Amino acid sequence: MPPHIALLVNPASGRRRAAVIAVRLKEALRAAGARVHVYTGRSAADSRRLARLAAADRPDALVAVGGDGLVHQALQGVVGTGVPLAVVPAGSGNDVARAFGVPRGSAHKTAQAILAGRTRPSDVVRLTTADGSQRYYMSVLACGFDARVNERFNNFRFSVGRAGYLVGLIAELRSFQPIDFEIDIDDRSIAEPGMLVAVGNTSAYGGGMHVCAEAVPDDGLLDVVFVREGPIGRFLRVFPRVFNGSHLGLDEVVFERGRVVTIRGDAGTAYADGERTGPPRLVCEVVPKAVEMLELTS
Repeated sequence: MPPHIALLVNPASGRRRAAVIAVRLKEALRAAGARVHVYTGRSAADSRRLARLAAADRPDALVAVGGDGLVHQALQGVVGTGVPLAVVPAGSGNDVARAFGVPRGSAHKTAQAILAGRTRPSDVVRLTTADGSQRYYMSVLACGFDARVNERFNNFRFSVGRAGYLVGLIAELRSFQPIDFEIDIDDRSIAEPGMLVAVGNTSAYGGGMHVCAEAVPDDGLLDVVFVREGPIGRFLRVFPRVFNGSHLGLDEVVFERGRVVTIRGDAGTAYADGERTGPPRLVCEVVPKAVEMLELTS
């Protein structure tokens, strides 16, 4: 029986680059003898529904062609099913793809890597929001200043790229007040005003911001980074250091690891895998080796 591959595609991702990549990958997989079923999501909710539908059909792999948001929806379908997940990056951030290896070369080489079926187990994070609903995320949950910037950026009427994030950052700085956070990490607690907290399974979010720079996705632990209250000028000097991960040793930054992390505080909505989740109370719990990730770089 030929291998069965499900392609989950966000055709609008990467300024419609995902649609082009998906067509080439579909043709390469079929040329290699695979049976390919394409699922095209028209919204986040539609992609999540299609991911669950695809996983229920028990393919040999579910391949997400898009950005971190699409991977987030694909994850809701594959966790607990045993269906391997592959990520072919075609979005703006692509942090999950970088964490597990970005495929190199042609669609033919990517197809061969998918069909080779080499996998590595990865942890995921079970997130319980204030209303009791649950979902999974793969990369980083952001709560506080950076999430509020993301909220502003997403509310812009037009897509303005990286410049828009900078505009949102400047706008948020004008009104931002430190948040009285209460954070429980297993049996340890942090209770003090702060600028942001991040809970990471992988290291980066926002297209290469390594806020949880030492996070490893298969160690059974979550990395927690908390930035204490401080003068805005100092925060502006600290914040850019998340791009290379050099912020972890600073006095303003608290770094912890744990299995269960609970966040309380009037912080506004949080984002996980770049997707809007909801405000605290938020409970992040690691689920060890909950998904098999296909290796596409070998």
